[in-house]
This record gives sequence, C-alpha cells and structure tokens, in this order.
Amino acid sequence: MKKIILTVAAVFAFGFANAQETKFGVKGGLNVANLSGDIEDNSSKVGFHVGGFVEIKVSDKFSVQPELLFSTQGTKLEESGTNYSYESNLNLSYLNIPVMAKYYVAEGFSLEAGPQIGFLTTAKSDFTATESGITVSGDEDVKDEFESIDFGFNFGAGYDFTENLSAGLRYNLGLSNIAKTDSGDDFKLSNNVFSVSLGYKF
Repeated sequence: MKKIILTVAAVFAFGFANAQETKFGVKGGLNVANLSGDIEDNSSKVGFHVGGFVEIKVSDKFSVQPELLFSTQGTKLEESGTNYSYESNLNLSYLNIPVMAKYYVAEGFSLEAGPQIGFLTTAKSDFTATESGITVSGDEDVKDEFESIDFGFNFGAGYDFTENLSAGLRYNLGLSNIAKTDSGDDFKLSNNVFSVSLGYKF
C-alpha cells in the first residue's frame, strides 16, 4: 500500500513539475460491469460512475490524468431448474483511483492506458428465490466476502469536442482476486467494467 501511494505521489510530482498546462474537470457516465473467474450463470449489469480528474499536459501530445471516481459494479446471477429459480443482483461500489497516460494521436483524439486501485465501499446482494411455487426475496450485506482493495488496468480512448467538453470509452481489466478465500482455496473473481463517459474541463 505504501509503495502504491508513493508511486502515485511521484506521478503527481513529475506531472506538475513538467506541466505545460493543468486542467481540472468532472466526469460521469455509464458502466456495463461483470465478474469473471470461478463463476457461472452470470451476466453483465448496468451501473454508473461519477467523479473528478486532473489533466496534466506534459507536452503537446502527452498528458497524465489522475482521477477519483465513485463506481457501481457487480454482476447478475440466474439459476433455474424443474421446480426452482434463483435471481440475484450483486451490487459492488468502489472508490476508484485510475492514473491514465494519454497520448493525442490526432487533433482532439487520444488513446489512454494506466493502472487503477479501487477501494470497496459497499457490497450487497438482492435476491429472489422461487421453489415449488413459494417465493422468497431479500437483500444482504456481503462485504465481508470480498477484498477491500482491487487492482486493475485500464485501456481507452477519448475525444475532445471543445476545449471543455469531452467523451471517453474505457475498459477496466481486473487483475486481482476480489473474493476473500480461506488458505488453500483457489476460488477467484475479478472485476471487468466497460464504461462510457462525458467530461467537462474547467
């Protein structure tokens, strides 16, 4: 954890020291999230992200963009048999800190990539189970079943419509196992999130 904080601090220090221009902004948009790994019968769920960013322009073509985003993620689960069915929405909320390297390949158009650390804020499961005509539904807090920190890597692209207004596409590939497991248990789950966003630079 200390190494991550020092690395992020070093990126900020380098960016500000060499910055030609620094712009602050806000962004938000749609998430299409899922979990991969040792899981079956699951599908993507729709969520959102919102937060702020700082674009630190190091040169005409290259900038560094740290962000702080609140993001809703998770997955949907469905099972069914002769006399039963089960549906569940796993709702995970994270405070994510991506640090993106942006390269402007053409006027207003950029490609980006960079690491991300996420801090789990809530984890809840809303479920509905039906067996032999009897239906039971409810929700439960499942935060204790998940790791509090997630690591990932982002790939994406962006376009600046004006000096202030921009849009972006991004894919977050989860690199860490977010499922808490006992010693010797190799059960694994990873976050995967595709996002579309609009941003405004001040």
